[in-house]
Amino acid sequence: MRYYFLSIVMLCVTALSAQKKILDHSDFDIWNTIENESLSTDGEYVIYDLEKGEADHFLKLREADGDLVFSYDRGAEGVFTYDSKYAVFKITAWKDSVLQMKRRKVKKDKLPKDSLGIYHIETGKLEKIARLKSMKLPQKWSGVLAYQVEAGEKKQESKDTTAEKKAKPAKKVGKKNGYHLLLRELATGQQDTFKFVTDYTFAKKGRVLAYTTTGKDKEDDAGVYVFDLETRSLKNVHQAKKAKYSQLTLSESGSKLGFIVDTDTTKVQIRPTELYLWNTGMDQAESLIDKEYAVNGLRPSFYDDIRFSEDENKMFFGLAKPKVVKDTSLTKEEIVNVEVWTYDEPRLYTVQEMQLKNDTVKAYTSIVHLNKNNKIMQLANSDYPDLQLTRDMNANYALTSNGEPYLLESQWTGRRARDYALINVDTGDKKDIMEKVTGRVMLSPDGSYVYGYDRMNRYWFVYSVKADSYKKLTEGKVFYSETHDSPSPPSPYGAAGWTKDNTHLLLYDRYDIWAFDPNSGDAERLTQGRENKIVYRFLDLDREEEYIDTQSNWLISMFNEMDKSAGYASYNYPRKRLGLLESGPYRYSTPLKAEKANKLLFTRQSFTEFPDLRTANQNLKNQKKVSNANPQQGEYNWGTNERVTWTSLDGIELEGMLVKPENFDPNKKYPMIVNFYEKSADRLHGHRAPSPGRSTINYSFYASRGYLIFNPDIHYRIGYPGESAYNCVIPGVTKLIEQGFVDKDNIGVQGHSWGGYQIAYLVTKTDIFKAAESGAPVPNMISAYGGIRWWTGLSRQFQYEHTQSRIGGTPWEYPTRYVENSPIFNMDKINTPLLIMHNDADGHVPWYQGIEFFVSLRRLGKPSWFLNYNGEPHWPLKRQNRVDFNIRMAQFFDYYLKGAPKPSWMDRGVPAMEKGINQGYELLSEDQE
Repeated sequence: MRYYFLSIVMLCVTALSAQKKILDHSDFDIWNTIENESLSTDGEYVIYDLEKGEADHFLKLREADGDLVFSYDRGAEGVFTYDSKYAVFKITAWKDSVLQMKRRKVKKDKLPKDSLGIYHIETGKLEKIARLKSMKLPQKWSGVLAYQVEAGEKKQESKDTTAEKKAKPAKKVGKKNGYHLLLRELATGQQDTFKFVTDYTFAKKGRVLAYTTTGKDKEDDAGVYVFDLETRSLKNVHQAKKAKYSQLTLSESGSKLGFIVDTDTTKVQIRPTELYLWNTGMDQAESLIDKEYAVNGLRPSFYDDIRFSEDENKMFFGLAKPKVVKDTSLTKEEIVNVEVWTYDEPRLYTVQEMQLKNDTVKAYTSIVHLNKNNKIMQLANSDYPDLQLTRDMNANYALTSNGEPYLLESQWTGRRARDYALINVDTGDKKDIMEKVTGRVMLSPDGSYVYGYDRMNRYWFVYSVKADSYKKLTEGKVFYSETHDSPSPPSPYGAAGWTKDNTHLLLYDRYDIWAFDPNSGDAERLTQGRENKIVYRFLDLDREEEYIDTQSNWLISMFNEMDKSAGYASYNYPRKRLGLLESGPYRYSTPLKAEKANKLLFTRQSFTEFPDLRTANQNLKNQKKVSNANPQQGEYNWGTNERVTWTSLDGIELEGMLVKPENFDPNKKYPMIVNFYEKSADRLHGHRAPSPGRSTINYSFYASRGYLIFNPDIHYRIGYPGESAYNCVIPGVTKLIEQGFVDKDNIGVQGHSWGGYQIAYLVTKTDIFKAAESGAPVPNMISAYGGIRWWTGLSRQFQYEHTQSRIGGTPWEYPTRYVENSPIFNMDKINTPLLIMHNDADGHVPWYQGIEFFVSLRRLGKPSWFLNYNGEPHWPLKRQNRVDFNIRMAQFFDYYLKGAPKPSWMDRGVPAMEKGINQGYELLSEDQE
């Protein structure tokens, strides 16, 4: 009877699965993602918006227990005021409506503008303000909102010819002249209006607003204004004709204001900029660097940030070289337009081109000592151009560095070494402390220590500023990647931070958290994860707190390397005791904590569970699911994801993921697509919502349509990346075939970039795949070695010698390795039909690599198709192009692996005359094929 009952249950489950919908490309449009989630300061409310199909947004405001308080279609980017009494958000037009207007050739300035929504949480009142341009709220206080609106419709001109009509027209608001700024009292709705405002800012803590204007008309002065909301007093602290202002910055209390003035109206910009400072009680801002004064021949930078230290005793700004003045008298016929590349200059010319804008506005960090008669001192310079301050900027020391001596060799090493020095910000005294360190180097929160990881020597270190002593904390210990498999120095696992009073620096090894005494170097292991292969990491819930509090319980993340489960734990530092709070077969986010309440906002997800928002107390009790973004998922045949293991041909134990359809029957045989990059098994419990991905198959989509998906991890042997991929992938595929549910005659493979290369290699070595999609592949490592990564201007040499491509040297050192790993030399051995996607604006992999691949296949008469999305980078980013790519890839695999009809584009292509008109999606009949 028991077996009869179980059989009935299984039949019912099978019947329900059979009745479920199958995902199609049109379903991408109904899937929601959660955007802009936020927790109110008091922890009582959650706000977020649902973005449906990458189109329209739907704002949701809920109580922390999940009850809906307010929703607004087309609402997005909601934020709470600091007192948690109001929610402010943007209202956009329906995307379809805007699209229809564009089809009617409606001009850009006539398209719908965003609006501002203000929701009163206590009363439920909603206010809307049209034509929103910008909006700002104070960070640490409440009660007001500042916003700008665009000008309304032009009024029809009157034919009146009176003297009043003939008077000079008023200046129009707009991008050039600024917009009206409205300061709104949220409780009453009363507003102050400030005209022709170009920039504005609130003090972080003080009730002060500062703004700049262009003046009412061309004859009026531009100005800087400070509005004190406590006294409702407005001061014009600077004014000048046709002035431009930048870097308007208030100190935290609002008692100090810094800004840059540019009064040059010439196109060649020869008049110097000026630095100004205003203090409470001053009628006018004081010029610290005027037109006549320069610091070491440098002028205040119009583009570098102005910053105040937290104690408000220091103001930092940038000093820049005068602009290079062009000879505007030359005509086009006289200007020589040539690039001169030099073999030993630090930066390759292409890098210089990409960094030209940054070089033009390069500035050296400098200081104004506000408590020392506004003494000005340049800190960074050409010898040490980069400067790092502590977060509060109160410290007496700054860390300066220079990487230029090692830029040339970074072309092929891929490493960015730097020399470091300490500079006393009070005296300007400089002390060299380190040379040629590769790795991140930082200051401790109060500047007492310099610390970092030396990648070349593989250890963490600390340098005591007071004692002038250097200590290697982890020398001889493995605090770097234990699974590193490229010809480069391994990366560290990271640092959690410093405990109060610099007592300990917390560092990570592969599994555990360690506390190191920076003075003695003594270390204590705080967690016991290695024994069970559980990774523990500290979760920072207070981003403004510089030190880790050892008196309160820490929230710790957990990850099990074996079954990929995760969770949270609590750690009591004084007792060195860890307590489990939450764990399971999920991935968990880093929680967001309410600033003034013991409330967390987080997500958990699995292959079958969307990462909906959840709230809980800090001990993870009283959990509530707040959102339900995609209830329609239950209507569709989905899938499952499981961990699989096998042994590589090199004898290495490997793991990977196997996705099966929800209605999987082990007695049936299924087509399978192999998709991989390097290592992905740790993402076993990641959710894969249906979406038009830019470069890879969507797992949920293909599982719903009856495919298996296998994602194997790859372990690389230096010098032999192609062979390594073969040795890892093929035995994994054959093991799955042996289990009986894989249709061995209908296996495909798909990957992009590095994955695309490996696929190009594999199909020269095996016929196990019936079809393959290879995106942005490198079939020729020799020609690619000498290429440029056009998004950065960097040479590609480092990639082959030291990083991902893993050859381990140059073509003249290892010519055989380059040839053996280049599919181009074995194209005649390919029997697998190929779909190639490579775009002509690819800034990562030169797109001529894809062309080399395709034209060689074409020369040999091998079935192959090439997709180039014009103007798109390494992957198609525009939605219409991503949808197109997903449709073509699905049709390609369906034709070869499921025997579906051939689409027209695979039969006759899409002729150039039909590009953008006829996509060729239509399926051919058997007679047509």
